[in-house]
Amino acid sequence: SGPIYQLCKVFRQGELGRRHNPEFTLLEWYRPGLDHRALMEEVDALVRSVSEGERVWGPTLQISYGEAFREYVGVDPHAADGAALQASAREHGLGDIVGLGSGERDGWLELLQAEVLEPHLPRGRPVFIYDFPASQAALARVRAGNPPVAERFELYLDGMELANGFHELGDAAEQRGRFAADMTRRHSASGATVPMDERLLAALAHGFPDCAGVALGVDRLLMVLLNASRIDEVLAFPFARA
Repeated sequence: SGPIYQLCKVFRQGELGRRHNPEFTLLEWYRPGLDHRALMEEVDALVRSVSEGERVWGPTLQISYGEAFREYVGVDPHAADGAALQASAREHGLGDIVGLGSGERDGWLELLQAEVLEPHLPRGRPVFIYDFPASQAALARVRAGNPPVAERFELYLDGMELANGFHELGDAAEQRGRFAADMTRRHSASGATVPMDERLLAALAHGFPDCAGVALGVDRLLMVLLNASRIDEVLAFPFARA
């Protein structure tokens, strides 16, 4: 089918807050022949195009996940173990988090990213963070190296995450293994179970083309362009009025 896109409503149960609503709008698209770095350029061009008349952005910053953590958090996210990340969180005033032990390495990385790294990102310019830890690959390819990294990116504007993109994994067997591991973690954490996405796995096995894909939060983009402090300011029917 070539390049495809979808602009639609999506739903996430239990997410409600200043930047979250259980129902929101995503723009998602996939580009055959592109990797995550090339797709970053296209996302940047789109954001600048739709911002015309509302905001003028400074030069785009592209920074790897490792570089961002070393600069803004003061720790190497690829080398530090869970205990070191927990200690870094304490140094930044986060204290001990209930249910998050020293073995929860990705949990501490996510906490440090949200509470320490993101508030320090430059304002007034698009910021892309790319090449995440392999353990946070989700649907992205993992590039071999020291360390191996997930070919994934996130876009931030004025400190708010707007998009999440991948150089898409095309290996059905590896994706099945990732789904199985995720299901095990979900069940251990909450007892919840979800069915295996057999249709996606069948599509991968049939011959998924080399491509990159991204999902961009339309409501959050509107928040930035309109200087809104809460997502319900840009929604016709936020949760409180739905």
